[in-house]
Amino acid sequence: MTSTVPETTTRDWIAAATAVGEDLLDGVGTRDRTGELATAAYDLLRTSGLSRALVPAEFGGGGATHRQMGEILRELGRHDPSTAIAFAMHSHLVAAQVWRHKHGIDARPVFEKVVAGAILVSTGASDWVDSNGRAERVEGGYRVSARKAPASGCEAGTIAVSSIRWDDAPEGPKVLHFAVPFTADGVRIEKTWDTMGLRASGSHTVVFEHVFVPDAAVSLIRPADVWPPILNVVIGAAMPLVMAAYLGIADRAVELATDMVAGREDAHTVQLAGEMMNSYTTAADLIDAMFTGSDDLRFANTDDHAAKTLSRKTVAADALVQTVRLAIETVGGAGYSRGCPLEMWYRDIHGCLFHPLPRAKQTRFTGQVMLGHSPRA
Repeated sequence: MTSTVPETTTRDWIAAATAVGEDLLDGVGTRDRTGELATAAYDLLRTSGLSRALVPAEFGGGGATHRQMGEILRELGRHDPSTAIAFAMHSHLVAAQVWRHKHGIDARPVFEKVVAGAILVSTGASDWVDSNGRAERVEGGYRVSARKAPASGCEAGTIAVSSIRWDDAPEGPKVLHFAVPFTADGVRIEKTWDTMGLRASGSHTVVFEHVFVPDAAVSLIRPADVWPPILNVVIGAAMPLVMAAYLGIADRAVELATDMVAGREDAHTVQLAGEMMNSYTTAADLIDAMFTGSDDLRFANTDDHAAKTLSRKTVAADALVQTVRLAIETVGGAGYSRGCPLEMWYRDIHGCLFHPLPRAKQTRFTGQVMLGHSPRA
């Protein structure tokens, strides 16, 4: 199928993200204090075309590249970190479907839902390989119960993308991957998100209470407790996008710190500014390398690619936290005040440490792959 949709440039996508970010900017401080998700942001993300930007143009989407989507999230992160991180959860699920499409797997049903306005919410970060909850086989599908947290942006979500443990499967414990609408009977949200940073990301707990999941909604049944290749795809699609949103926070921190100390000549300030730039450059280069390695979502589904992506994620996360910490140290005591945005950004940037895989699990994963073992994260 040949698309007649005009090509959208990176500059166009950034301009759209800037417009959305500027609309959200005035409320960022208030939402940080109240912990309320900017649900209105999702209307802006839909009307601007950003929520469907990654969907290929032949399916009615924006046809953005993986890297362009990263630039969108980076720009949003510069304005509203919590919204950017929550939106990255939708975006990475779309990216995984683009990977499937580029590898000859039908992703049309998901693309059509996203183009129609669906917001996808991942509940998988805390499940990972083992998953949790309980599934029972019933006529036509499964009855599932579980608590899934964190689920960023869930209050604005329309479809929950999750997994559930099926311990009573005939051939031994399995994990079911599935998607259900938030409007399904038995699905509810508990407002449990009360954290140091990213307070307005709406990363609450999604509760499934005897929810019926039809067979048609189950995308994969896999052995439990064994590393599944699908997670290699998730890592390669998701981690560059997630880290790009955090890079936007560092962008603003470096800009503000530089503006606040511009023209100063005292030796310690000059040195701290240089150290800040070292960390910032390291983070930006590693995230750029993550996108290069993804080959616009054509990367191979291998443990090696996942291991390298995760290594870059860990080192980039450390560099991002160090960047914002040094931004505060560079400007001095003013950066420690809640009247300065650096204080919020420093709390928010720490969220990057907890996305899969955290350092200890990542180093074990990468070491296992390096030494020829099957990973077990």
